[in-house]
Amino acid sequence: MLVLPLPMIIALVLAFLFLRNISRRRGQPFLLVLLVACAVQSVITSLVQYYGITALRWLQPVTASLIPAIVWVAFLESCLRVQTRIRDYLHLLVPVLVITCIFLMPMAIDALLIMLFTGYGIAILTMLHVMKDDLAHTRLSAGHLPATIWRVIAVALIISAGGDALISLSLAYGFVAFPGWILSISSSVALLVIGYLCLSHDIETNYDTADTASAARTPQTTATTPTGQTDQHAKIMHQLAALLDRDPLYLDPDLTLARLSRKMGLPLKQLSTAINAVTGENVSRYINGYRVRHACSLLLQGQNVTTAMLDSGFNTKSNFNREFLRIIGKPPGEWQQNGQNAQKT
Repeated sequence: MLVLPLPMIIALVLAFLFLRNISRRRGQPFLLVLLVACAVQSVITSLVQYYGITALRWLQPVTASLIPAIVWVAFLESCLRVQTRIRDYLHLLVPVLVITCIFLMPMAIDALLIMLFTGYGIAILTMLHVMKDDLAHTRLSAGHLPATIWRVIAVALIISAGGDALISLSLAYGFVAFPGWILSISSSVALLVIGYLCLSHDIETNYDTADTASAARTPQTTATTPTGQTDQHAKIMHQLAALLDRDPLYLDPDLTLARLSRKMGLPLKQLSTAINAVTGENVSRYINGYRVRHACSLLLQGQNVTTAMLDSGFNTKSNFNREFLRIIGKPPGEWQQNGQNAQKT
């Protein structure tokens, strides 16, 4: 009877997800590369730990170090940058550092991997906190889900680093039977989570060629006093409200922060900071407020919930119901029924 180890099963699952998304022509390139990297790492782990192919042992830390680097570049590409910079891709040279360490300081490999996985995970969590979950190219209609998915991916990187730390401690204290189990469980779970979540529809990017073309023309922010910042934020919000009254961009389910900032002629950070400072909300919640209010007007006109949802810029019922409940305080169906009853009386 053929028995497959857990990492090999994970590799097969990831390979299936990759082929399915390729056949459907879904997924952005860097996230698909990440999926392949996770599958390859699972295969190498299986071959070394369970099939005794020790000749590949040196390759295991090299391929492992590529995973957090790919995650970081994919994060920059989809969430932070209007236009990816050449220096961003220098992170993909991390395996060169690991190979150098293998030849010069092999005893430091485990510590280096722990630092890489933990460092990139913390960097992603820090940037999400700084950006207030305002991601450049993810759809605003998805609400907080894209940022939540990236947080889970970052935590998975840190958990993988924790598994490596436990392996080092087990070997140091003579528990030679534990490292294999720890590696299989922690690494497999982390790779599966990262690989699966990177294909989520909610973190798919929606690029507009005009967004990238306008990056070089975007004006730079200038230093201002606190009073000047308050006035500037109020001016930006007045311009944004006028734009949305004139051109209901929020009805486009593919609207992103990058596209909105291009329409405004402002840098991403300046626009998101103004919205957060004046309203206390991030860009996604601010735009979804317009969408929910538009849906309310359609519901009062007698449209059903699904039609009102689609015509207001939402593309999934779960996001619509969540945002409607957050803003209005009632589910859309109940609110529509109450509104129609009030109109009759």
